[in-house]
Amino acid sequence: MGGSTVFGLFSKDRGLKRAMDKVTNKHAQSVDRWAAMEKVAKDGSDEALHALCTRFGFKYDKTIEDQQEKQWVVDTLVARGAAALPALRRYMKTAASLHYPLIVLGHVADPATVFDFIDEILADEPPGYTRDPERRTDVLSWLAEWEAGSNQDVARRILPYLEDFDENVRYMAVDALGFKASPEAAEPLIKALVREEEESRRLRQRIAEVLADNQWDLGERKTEVAALLETHLPGYKMHRDRLVRQGG
Repeated sequence: MGGSTVFGLFSKDRGLKRAMDKVTNKHAQSVDRWAAMEKVAKDGSDEALHALCTRFGFKYDKTIEDQQEKQWVVDTLVARGAAALPALRRYMKTAASLHYPLIVLGHVADPATVFDFIDEILADEPPGYTRDPERRTDVLSWLAEWEAGSNQDVARRILPYLEDFDENVRYMAVDALGFKASPEAAEPLIKALVREEEESRRLRQRIAEVLADNQWDLGERKTEVAALLETHLPGYKMHRDRLVRQGG
């Protein structure tokens, strides 16, 4: 009886391992991967849930099936609630893309826990050069839309990326600050606007939009900003030490 039980457990573990491997096999048929994902989800262990997370890490060549599978994994992990957090943390530590994991995180964690996760990720992604900025842009775009976090707490985490090496990262940082406006962002945004080495016209335009929308005082840098009006900021003018749109 005991030997039979041990063999049964071994057989179960081996079957689960095969199912977990199939979850990550982009060349498998979608119907086979569905069956594997369902088996893995039913197990529900941290290892199994981590295997489900890995489904976010590749694109299936059939777009509709790819999106359906990933959405199913999102829904399955969300249904697990806080029990999904250990697997999610492990996966997010090294995942190339964070779009789907962040969606799950926002549904299963309170703001304090979310910020713990975000801080861990950003600690490994300091502003500067990187070959692939996708992790940074994923975090910035998600923070811009996340409703549970206060603007001040979100802005504090975004501000360092105004000085990132990658222009898209800098732009997304500005864009996120447009959605999560906080007075403490005014001075860093103005500094980024007048930075001599900044070559991105669209970034300066977006900064001007954020400054004008929030009517933040330009302070001691008003002369530097005014010098950019004709060359870099068409459509804007100065009014009472603030940027405003022409005709506004």
